[in-house]
Amino acid sequence: MLPRVHRSVSLPSALLCLLACLAAEPLHTQAAGLPEGVSQPLVLAPGPGNPRNSEGDFIVLKDGRVAFVYTRFTSGTGDDAAASLVSRSSADGGRTWSDRDDLVVARPPGVLNIMSVSMLRLPDGRIGLFYLVKKSKQDCRMVLRISTDEAKTWGEPVQCMPEEGYFVVNNGRAVQFQNGRILLPAAKHDWASDRPGAHRGVAVCFFSDDGGKTWHRSKNALEAPAKSKSGLQEPLVVELKGGRLLMLCRTDLGCQYQSGSDDGGDTWSEAAASELLSPLSPASVKRIPGSGDLLMVWNDHTGVEPALRGKRTPLTVAVSKDEGKTWVHRKTLYDDPTGWYCYTAIAFAGDRVLLGHCAGQQTRTSSGLATTAITCFNVNWLYR
Repeated sequence: MLPRVHRSVSLPSALLCLLACLAAEPLHTQAAGLPEGVSQPLVLAPGPGNPRNSEGDFIVLKDGRVAFVYTRFTSGTGDDAAASLVSRSSADGGRTWSDRDDLVVARPPGVLNIMSVSMLRLPDGRIGLFYLVKKSKQDCRMVLRISTDEAKTWGEPVQCMPEEGYFVVNNGRAVQFQNGRILLPAAKHDWASDRPGAHRGVAVCFFSDDGGKTWHRSKNALEAPAKSKSGLQEPLVVELKGGRLLMLCRTDLGCQYQSGSDDGGDTWSEAAASELLSPLSPASVKRIPGSGDLLMVWNDHTGVEPALRGKRTPLTVAVSKDEGKTWVHRKTLYDDPTGWYCYTAIAFAGDRVLLGHCAGQQTRTSSGLATTAITCFNVNWLYR
């Protein structure tokens, strides 16, 4: 069951909250250096017995609450370390959050790790919870569990990837199209092989046309140019107006690579370089309700100084009014040179944008992926 929001506040905090309400402005936590109008109401930092908090996704419940389900590590910081899925919730559009973790899914016996959550509201009203189950270097695949009671309980896991292999699917990547198709963009890696180039990511998709009961693989897979050591990694897919699909993948070639599909993700065009400059770090894209524009969050390396090249900073947001052809209203949220901003989930709660993202610092003694934060702002802030 999702936790209730903790509402105990000191007198000064209560007074501030009252003043904020009278001023018709939401009370928020203003992190150092954040632009005016942007808040960071929740920081999930590591602690004793909890070395890393990472990659999550949001779901808006029917009673108006917002749940954020993320990965809480209990031993080690690597992607194969023991972890469980836990949640926090907000009853005020993301302005404040519950102060304790509620268990969602425990790590099953014989499994190394579970992580990389995606959540969808299905057409029939049920909630789908997707996450990776990592058993070995040869077996990392996504499963789906369904809730019929607004995320209080979950059904048995359904395997979304019929073939065995090591498939990486980022958090917040499951998408559902206008025709009801559910699609999971993945990158396949052969970590167990010593063959040259075997570790490069190969982009492929899995989709379901029956609400997640059965799954199929796309007919073709996408490779990066031979000069890329990383290959195509951590793809995202967004449905454009008219039904065409756009895929973006992170690469080590200085930019996001892109591909398109006209048949719902079954076949894809050859991947090519885009104008979106970035390090080896993923982007996230979602359509803004109401305006119909696209919102992107990524490490924009347009014009960055040489010392920052290759680093996952700054964290930038931008809007596209032409279905991803150009991106305008670029704004920097965070620009700490040692910041590690990535793996961003995007959600909309009323007129507010919620971003759940890694927000640690990459140093010799700490992992940049150990801390997750939630950043919020009003949709109209994007257009100022």
